[in-house]
Amino acid sequence: MFNAAFVQIGVIIFSAFIVGTGATALLLPALKKRQFGQNIREEGPKSHMVKSGTPSMGGIAIIFATVITALGASLIFPGQIRDIIVITAAFIIFGLLGFWDDFTKVIKKRNLGLRAWQKLAVQVTFGIGIAAYMAEYSISKTAVYIPFIDIYADFGIGYIPFIAFVIVAMTNSVNLTDGLDGLASGVTAVTCLFFAVAAATYNFGAAMYFCAALCGACLGFLIFNKNPAKIFMGDTGSLALGGGIAVAAVQMNMTLLLPIAGLVYVVEAVSVIIQVLYFKSTGKRFFKMAPLHHHFELKGMKEKNVVALFWVASLICCSIALSAL
Repeated sequence: MFNAAFVQIGVIIFSAFIVGTGATALLLPALKKRQFGQNIREEGPKSHMVKSGTPSMGGIAIIFATVITALGASLIFPGQIRDIIVITAAFIIFGLLGFWDDFTKVIKKRNLGLRAWQKLAVQVTFGIGIAAYMAEYSISKTAVYIPFIDIYADFGIGYIPFIAFVIVAMTNSVNLTDGLDGLASGVTAVTCLFFAVAAATYNFGAAMYFCAALCGACLGFLIFNKNPAKIFMGDTGSLALGGGIAVAAVQMNMTLLLPIAGLVYVVEAVSVIIQVLYFKSTGKRFFKMAPLHHHFELKGMKEKNVVALFWVASLICCSIALSAL
């Protein structure tokens, strides 16, 4: 049974890789034609200014490949169709929020896109909605699995705000990680492979299909996103990735494995928090630049090497998370 699940994971990853590669190849000239290019922040690393104008919104291809492959797998292989619809719907919703943000940047030429409170309000609203659904319909209800000590803790009334926080935090953490060529897509491919294996281990068919499909879609996109990137995923992709991974993990009741397997995302987000708090209290910078990947860049590491370092770190973190199952 377990071996059969591994075969399914391999088939789904390969299928999503093919669809993702093809979708990105078709999307790229369309984005160029409409001049949907990335605006580079002036306060970012100066070496990134050469990337200005690189087509963004590539996340559309990732979303398309993931949804088509995951839904197709749920029809071909036996699985929970309701659960796969919930996960993919959340994935699409967060992607649409990112698209709205990207569209604001590109069309209205507003470098930072939507206001922070606008994005946060939408994220929190959907996070609460998803948490309420899981509390009512998930297998464990309001109980949360605690890894390593192998127990379940009933969060009761605190479950909904806790899950909503996790979803919002993960969504924004992945968004912050998307700052170097191939960084977010590569780290996400590794993280999704872990969750696909974890889902197969505990027979969560819907999450397995989704995570395997997202892994393959990210790998297909990575063909064009690796350094030097021909296309960026934009917030369309990064918000969808974060929201999708979080909802899949919650559906499997592996919420507390997220900060372990996805520690790279967490560290990126924490580095920004530290930078802001330290600057406000001292007027100085704790890091040369945040998120953390820019700090390594400004310390003299080549972009490719920083990305490779974070990929390896992600592999290690997922291996640790695997030991907790």
